[in-house]
Amino acid sequence: MGAREGVEARLTVDELAARAGVTVRTVRFYGTKGLLPPPELGPRRVGLYGPEHLDRLELIEELQRQGLTLAAIERYLARLPQDSTSLDLAIHRALVASWTPEAAEEVSRAQLERRAGQALSEAQLDRLGAMGALERTADAEVFRVDPGLLPLGVRILDVPIPLETLLAARAVVLEHSRATAHELQRLFRETVWKPYRESEPGPAELERMKALTDHIQPMVAQALVTAFQRSLKEELGEAARNTADSPS
Repeated sequence: MGAREGVEARLTVDELAARAGVTVRTVRFYGTKGLLPPPELGPRRVGLYGPEHLDRLELIEELQRQGLTLAAIERYLARLPQDSTSLDLAIHRALVASWTPEAAEEVSRAQLERRAGQALSEAQLDRLGAMGALERTADAEVFRVDPGLLPLGVRILDVPIPLETLLAARAVVLEHSRATAHELQRLFRETVWKPYRESEPGPAELERMKALTDHIQPMVAQALVTAFQRSLKEELGEAARNTADSPS
């Protein structure tokens, strides 16, 4: 059974927490705050969760990891397009992770497979490595995992994409994300930070500006992710139209 097929079959709160790598208490806390939709009620009124819960929970955890407050996460989620699908959320989380500081975690193979929701072959581990979702360590049973990329990597494990294509795609994303970050930093430095410093602000004002830049970062990351998703959909739509219009 594929990793996401198990989610389609619905998960209990314990299973959802294990898949997301969080505690049951965390899941319930997010639910009380309105960040996570309520579960469906199954037999004996047991709450059951689906892929939309898992992907939203993983996105919340990524934003929390980047230092956003619960209020900021609520605003972030509210700005997502209304038609965002489960896969959109997974892509969103992966891209947020790629544009923000790395937070790798070391996990055992058993922990990794519990997070993936399935046993993983050596070939599948290689594919996850090619996507940047994990790195092998000196211990064959311990892996360094990128919690932002792992869920998306697991989702597309069985998609027939050559390993070389995955490596090339990762290189493209890294190259352009670094270039984008460099240009945004240059723009902010030259048009905002430099003029502000030249106005000779006091120490308190400088600290407020530094705090402001911390709040701007997640907003910029979301703008980049949303723009990327829209551009990708447009490119895929154009490719589909060209294929349909081409003579057979």
